[in-house]
Amino acid sequence: MRFELDTVCGITWGWTGVRGTWANAQAEHSMEQMAETGANWTAIALAAVQETAQSTVIPYLEAPTVTDEETRWAIRQAKRLGLKVCLKPIVNCGNGTWRAHIAFFDQNVPGEPSWGEWFASYEKFILHYAAIAEEEGCEMLCIGCEMVQADKREAEWRSLIDRVRKLYGGLLTYNCDKYQEERLTWWDAVDVMSSSGYYPIHEWDAQLDRIEAAVRRWGKPFFFMEAGCPSREGSSLKPNDWSLPGGPSEAEQCAYYREMFARCGERSWMQGYMLWDWPAKLYGKQEAAGNGDYCFYGKEAERIVRDNYRALASRGLTKGE
Repeated sequence: MRFELDTVCGITWGWTGVRGTWANAQAEHSMEQMAETGANWTAIALAAVQETAQSTVIPYLEAPTVTDEETRWAIRQAKRLGLKVCLKPIVNCGNGTWRAHIAFFDQNVPGEPSWGEWFASYEKFILHYAAIAEEEGCEMLCIGCEMVQADKREAEWRSLIDRVRKLYGGLLTYNCDKYQEERLTWWDAVDVMSSSGYYPIHEWDAQLDRIEAAVRRWGKPFFFMEAGCPSREGSSLKPNDWSLPGGPSEAEQCAYYREMFARCGERSWMQGYMLWDWPAKLYGKQEAAGNGDYCFYGKEAERIVRDNYRALASRGLTKGE
């Protein structure tokens, strides 16, 4: 391990990593604006697209995935701006099925797709980006995101992690889905626990109590690899639903962020956030009030994030216990 995890005042940049949208003036402007929020980390997130949840080939070198040149450009831009980088390669399904539902029979069945075939392709995918993360000096690599059905394949994940460590010397994390923090059985194999913290605004204390038990059990640093809320009516009650109907509401987003920072700030083991999210192409500031998405650029929530991140940085928190 190259260093101990510091406080993560982070933002996810560039999702979904569509070819041709990085390594240009718009993307450079976006990242520069993100750096003005007080962030000290960014997760550079890109997606490779398999056809369906039962496909066993992940074509990560093909469009729409960003090129390796674009990926290296983004890492270098972030470092130029003084940001630590977590490279976050993610698999999506082309037919719209959420990656959490990628699954196969527990036992191999002749003629049917298998976990073995899928993990063989997934391993090539992750090892490819592990090599880039090592060459570009990324401080962290996220080896998977919200793979709920795949989480139970402990042997395959441990094998993958062993292979990754032969290529990459930085911190390793896995981004489990919300409500899954205590369910993973192989947290000991990574350096940092992380999850998607899209919890309803009134549930923070209860959910943090539950997560705390898992953090204490495994004795690992923890942060939210994803967390945030759309600026949309009703979203504070269902922050994971990006398609929730409702008109734009900066007040809804602000209330959520205030509560999240307040409740999480009471927990000594909480080491930060990688807020969701900041696109490679920003909307104009004059459009912010009418934008109902997660990005808080030009919105009132940007000030809340900046104030909280600057406070965390000034206190120099390194809370891992």
